[in-house]
Amino acid sequence: MIDQIVKSLELLIDEKKVEALPKFFKAFPGGYGEGDHFLGVTVPNIRLVAKEAYLSCDIDVIQKLLTNKYHEVRMCALIIMLHHYTKKQIPKDQIIETYIHHLDYVNNWDLVDTSCYKLLGRHIYDGRMSSDILFELTKSGELWRERVSVVATMYFIKKDDYDIAFKLCEYHLGHQHDLMHKAVGWMLKEIGKRNEEAEIKFLDEHYKKMSRTTLRYAIEKMDERIRQSYLKGEI
Repeated sequence: MIDQIVKSLELLIDEKKVEALPKFFKAFPGGYGEGDHFLGVTVPNIRLVAKEAYLSCDIDVIQKLLTNKYHEVRMCALIIMLHHYTKKQIPKDQIIETYIHHLDYVNNWDLVDTSCYKLLGRHIYDGRMSSDILFELTKSGELWRERVSVVATMYFIKKDDYDIAFKLCEYHLGHQHDLMHKAVGWMLKEIGKRNEEAEIKFLDEHYKKMSRTTLRYAIEKMDERIRQSYLKGEI
């Protein structure tokens, strides 16, 4: 089944993406995706392969796909996991256990963002696992695990539960990496789209400690007058 999935992806290779994707995901020496390998397949096509294949994939197949050297194969595995988690073909606890044990392979922002809140975030929100794991991940000192912890709170945010998101965002206000600046700003923006008053309260207390990137992401959807007041430090 593994070879079949890889071959299905290979049939969908876009030659323009073969060169573009390693650059886009910074897989060059010194980049955050250094050492990753790409086939050159777009996400919509990966989703097609995953949808067609997931019923034939048990947890052992998923684990092998997750450890594949090709980025798109790992993405396919994560989307297969999402199908199983939603449709309950494989026990949810088993899916999450596999996900957590293979986080070393969820090693770029697109892999994180596609999977973490719909799997880990949902599992925690539904009371099937303690939120302690998010705080463990956030203190790991490992970029992708840190991003998982923050972006996983998207599921909470969509349920109008912001407490954990605010705590994790505050913890990472001084982070050194641009991808965490963006993740924190993104979560704050998502809170603001649902409850601007709650976001403004947080911003008023913390915005002067944020990176410019985090602030710009956080206030992107606000009224222009308010945006400028934050950018100029007038609040």
